[in-house]
Amino acid sequence: MTAVELTEHGPALPVPLDDAAGRALAHSGVVDAAPDADVPGTWRLRAKNLVGAVAVRFGGGQVITVRIAPKLPIARLLFLAGYGQGRWHTENVRVDEDEHLLPAFARLFTRQAERALRQGLLKGYRETEDTALVVRGRIRHAEQVRRHHGRLVPLELAHDEYTTDIAENRLLRTACEALLRLPGIPVDVRGRLLRLRVRLGEVTLVRHGDRLPAWRPSRLNVRYHDALRLADLVLRGASIEHRPGEVTVHGFLFDLAKVFEDFVTLALRDALAGTDDFGGHCVRQATHHLDERETIRMVPDLVAYTDGGTPVAVADAKYKAEKPAGFPDADLYQMLAYCTALNLSEGHLVYAKGNAPHGSHRVKHAGITLHQHALDLDQPPAGLLADVRAVARRLVERLTVT
Repeated sequence: MTAVELTEHGPALPVPLDDAAGRALAHSGVVDAAPDADVPGTWRLRAKNLVGAVAVRFGGGQVITVRIAPKLPIARLLFLAGYGQGRWHTENVRVDEDEHLLPAFARLFTRQAERALRQGLLKGYRETEDTALVVRGRIRHAEQVRRHHGRLVPLELAHDEYTTDIAENRLLRTACEALLRLPGIPVDVRGRLLRLRVRLGEVTLVRHGDRLPAWRPSRLNVRYHDALRLADLVLRGASIEHRPGEVTVHGFLFDLAKVFEDFVTLALRDALAGTDDFGGHCVRQATHHLDERETIRMVPDLVAYTDGGTPVAVADAKYKAEKPAGFPDADLYQMLAYCTALNLSEGHLVYAKGNAPHGSHRVKHAGITLHQHALDLDQPPAGLLADVRAVARRLVERLTVT
């Protein structure tokens, strides 16, 4: 088995690989891979926005393990990823004791799951369908007619059962199983996950490909909240398992572009909701059209509207570092199109990092100003959220929403 260590958006790393292994990595889409023209038998590998750990299996059962470390400290990354999951935080939980993201994340999930189950497994009511000879619950008349053609017995019934086999426990059990299948879980964490699996042994596992059961936060399941939000991240991150041709990819990855986009749009929405100058509402990924015939579709990351539905501000998140020569022109053209179609005089691009906190361009003959904001992600959550609030104020500082 070949192990490769990379860093997010780091320089290309020369790795001795045969052509089959190199092609498998290139085909997986996890990293950029190309043969080194100067050194036969060597491929140059470069990480993109994906961070985490995967096992790439190809012809004959050969396996390449790839670990991609984020540039951000793990605690900062987990804050960004968790902001959209109910605003859970990691300030009181050590997550920096492991070198890699996956071990740290598995340890954090294990601690929260153990805390959730400390008082025993949560119970709740679950609707169960059954075939019986005596009435218990409600008769399913449509099924009775379809299956038994009017006969009185057996009966097709539906009833509520008070059980531990509920959505909350099923999600924790499934997340445990997903982590246990991943490469690079520390021995001590694996042992704790196995003990959690035993405790949840009578709970039904969510089968691969099935829709995850829905749960709703309430005072009854409050001790489960953090563990369930982490379980959701586990199951979303582990869902990268796929089979492109003869290559199988299995592992746990965060797409940092998606993490950043989710964080920026949710944090801006929250900040605008607390702004006195704004009395409207925000919509993430709102669909609009550039042309009058509505054939050219546009989906800005965030659009703010008045209560009457008139767009008043637009923002787009880009997980790219600002370059000394300026921001990529394509982003400016895209924002110009948004402003034109939405009839706005200002548009806002929000980037990760950058050389300046704010910049702007006024477009010739259009009366439109394009603003660029750069967020420093490597700072405590309070400072980062304060910077987001400053961006939110810029979005609405020239508005008078009635």
